[in-house]
Amino acid sequence: MEATLHALGRIVLYGLPTSFLVILLCIYLKIMYFKPFQQMLAARYEATEGARKAAEESLNRANAKAAEFDAALQKARHDIYSDQEQYLKKLRDQQAAETETARQAAESRLKQAREVLAAEAATARASLASQADLLASQIADAILSGRSA
Repeated sequence: MEATLHALGRIVLYGLPTSFLVILLCIYLKIMYFKPFQQMLAARYEATEGARKAAEESLNRANAKAAEFDAALQKARHDIYSDQEQYLKKLRDQQAAETETARQAAESRLKQAREVLAAEAATARASLASQADLLASQIADAILSGRSA
């Protein structure tokens, strides 16, 4: 058993430098290879995540701008429609005023024409009345002079 322990001690003694070299190699690889590699992976992840976040922010800003544009477009349409409605109302009012003016002018001309016609009719009646008396006296003279002859 002592030989086994002695052999085991020799194996450990000869394996100790190898174990030490393996530990040093692990530390060296961790410092020189794995740590920069992990830093590079972290930077890469940050870059992709940063780009993804920047793209999302850009998309959100674009959506906000599109919403603002749509709101401005709706407001412009509303303004145009209200201006158009006001213009049409003004035009209808103007046409109604012109129609009323034309109606009043036509009524005035009609009243004047009726007055002129009434005056002419009165003149014609007066003329006919005076001529009727004259004709009646001429007819009476002609009948009376035809009987006496």
